[in-house]
Amino acid sequence: MEINGTSAIVTGGASGLGEATARLLAQRGASVVVADLNADAGEALAKEIGGTFVRTDVTSTDDVIACVDTAIAAAPLFSVVNCAGIGWASRTIGKDGEYSSAHDLDVYRKVIEINLVGTFNVCRLAATKMSQNAPDEDGCRGAIVNTASVAAEDGQIGQVAYSSSKGGVVGLTLPLARDLTPIGVRANCILPGLIDTPIYGSGPQSDEFKARLGQGVLFPKRLGYSEEFATLAVELGPAFALRGLRLLRLLRFDERRLQIGKIAVFPGHSQPAFLR
Repeated sequence: MEINGTSAIVTGGASGLGEATARLLAQRGASVVVADLNADAGEALAKEIGGTFVRTDVTSTDDVIACVDTAIAAAPLFSVVNCAGIGWASRTIGKDGEYSSAHDLDVYRKVIEINLVGTFNVCRLAATKMSQNAPDEDGCRGAIVNTASVAAEDGQIGQVAYSSSKGGVVGLTLPLARDLTPIGVRANCILPGLIDTPIYGSGPQSDEFKARLGQGVLFPKRLGYSEEFATLAVELGPAFALRGLRLLRLLRFDERRLQIGKIAVFPGHSQPAFLR
């Protein structure tokens, strides 16, 4: 699938994984729509890469339609990368045994709504317009990349809401790919591990915390870079042979160590295939 001369949407595109992906897509010749709620950062990035910023709440049908319409006004929409999402840390129950200290149900719903429902909302509306694209020589009309998290497979204490939402993203991607196969639109999912993004904040304390996290990684002893994620996300566009694929940098936590592997789970395979 050729990226040059097409349009692309990156949700959560104003920072972190989304920003790096938007930059790389623009370098590859795509007209990029930066979809985000952060207008200041989004507009600045769009201006820098020659794209367009659209203020987008991914849970809003009207917002996402406006985003898709903006993209197809520039060029045929062939690429969507879903990076929009929020985190939350809270244990299921409090220490006092009171109902009031249990995990806030409204917060749980909000995390699910943004991370899971928002991802599907973008997929369903973007794919609708992708279906109208003229197919390339392979019959491809577009590609969607969803972003989950290693927490979908190995959630930690306090991640019940976040892990639920990201597990849902993993679960929807394969049936989504099967749904969209007849129209030539592919769907894949990346499960990043520890990535150095603005979610960790900034300043000396943040740097110290990230350095400690990095020491737990076997090799290399650092957090991943957003640019590394972007490379994979963008390459899943031209890689026509891949569909319904889950890619993750597996971080298996226990009391003693942090284990790392790279796993690709393909539909129809009962066992994961390890990437060497």
